[in-house]
This record gives sequence, C-alpha cells and structure tokens, in this order.
Amino acid sequence: MKLKSYSSRTHQGPYLQINEDDVDVDLRNQLYLIFDGFGGSSIGDKAVQLLKETIKNFYTRIGGDPDSTLPFYYSHKYLLEGNALLNSMHYAHALLKKQSKGLEMSQRGGASAICVAQSENILSFASVGNCRAFLYRKGHLKQIVEADSLESLSPDEYLSHFYTSPVSGFGLFEDIHIALKEMRVYEEDLIVLMTDGVYARVDLDEIKYTIEKTDKSSSEKINELFKLSNSRGNLDNQSMLLLQY
Repeated sequence: MKLKSYSSRTHQGPYLQINEDDVDVDLRNQLYLIFDGFGGSSIGDKAVQLLKETIKNFYTRIGGDPDSTLPFYYSHKYLLEGNALLNSMHYAHALLKKQSKGLEMSQRGGASAICVAQSENILSFASVGNCRAFLYRKGHLKQIVEADSLESLSPDEYLSHFYTSPVSGFGLFEDIHIALKEMRVYEEDLIVLMTDGVYARVDLDEIKYTIEKTDKSSSEKINELFKLSNSRGNLDNQSMLLLQY
C-alpha cells in the first residue's frame, strides 16, 4: 500500500511566540511523527528536536531488521516495526530524562506524540500524551488514537478544552506509558493526526465536514481547521498531518 499524498502544518498559534510542536514525514522509512512539546521557550522546542532525531535515528537502524537487538521491550503481538517504534520511543525518553536530571522542574521539557510506522499495508500507531489520530474511510470518521489526558474529568464537552493536559508523555514522569495500536490501511483511507491546539475546540462532525470539501486542497483544509479552533479562543501551538492512501 503506497501513500498517495500527505499534507502537514505546524504553527505557533495566535498568541505564543515559540512553537513547541513539530511534524516530520520520512517517506523513505515510512515513518510519520507529530509532537506537542511543553516546557516553554528554548526548553520544550529543544526537547522535541531531541526526541524527533533520536526516534528517527534509532528506528531507522532497527526497523525492518529481524536480527536487531531490542533493548527495552519486545512483544510477539506486534510487528517488528511496532516493536522498533516502541524501543525508539523508550530510548528517546531515557535520553531526555538523563538530560533533565538535576534540573529544576521549570527547566525540564517534554512532549506528547504520535509516531506512525508503516509496513506494507499495516500502520503501527505508538502514542503518548494528548495527541489524537482519526481515520476517514468510506464517508465515516472515527477516532483511532485517544488522548491520554485529563479530558475525562471535564463536566461536559463544552469545557473539555480546559482538560487536555497530558497524564503521560516524554519527560513527564520516570516511566513512560506508550499505547501501541496496529491497523490495516486500505486504498482511499485518510489518516488525520492532530495536537490539542486543533482538536480541542472542534468536534468530529466539523473535522469530517472540512476534510470532505472537494473544492479545497489538503493544506487549505488544515488551515481552515486551524482558523476554526483559533476563532473559539485557542491559545496553543497547532499541528496537523494528513496521510492520504
């Protein structure tokens, strides 16, 4: 299964001066990443760069190599690519924690992320923190990666954007909780990855309505969702990635 096209955008948002989010598409290794950093200027953004480069470098050394050593974790439930992704993320977390050792909390950075690895027609989604992923297939949109956040504590959906703080993440705690999900992808599927600067103030119907517009390009659809979120008071960085199969 080939990726037909992709579109992405990451932006600091309407109020912040620094962008701690990031998006990366590695077509050669079929690796797709989205990050939502935290920690502040020159902290969260630097943490995200460390995480991104570490995951990419580690994954590309061991992904697809059946003889590679997986030092942190291995499960027969998952493909080699999924296991390689998990190990890459654990290694990145260990490096970030080592870098933060001895620093005050105000000087420590971290991130939420969704990392997607493709092997033929199987996608492995490894997620930590408050990013989300959606699948649009045959006219239906559903969430396939849930945010690990405080959102379940929200008294109603109209206040949920106040409860998107992550309860897992790179650099957040000593141990890292990574959720892994594998999914078969089919022709015409669209995968949508978002940080909370986008999804927190829009609902599924609005995302579906926007991505179904035939008179707009993928980049225009992303911009439209950014603007919609901002019109409702978004204060956060914003990132989004569309993968069209």
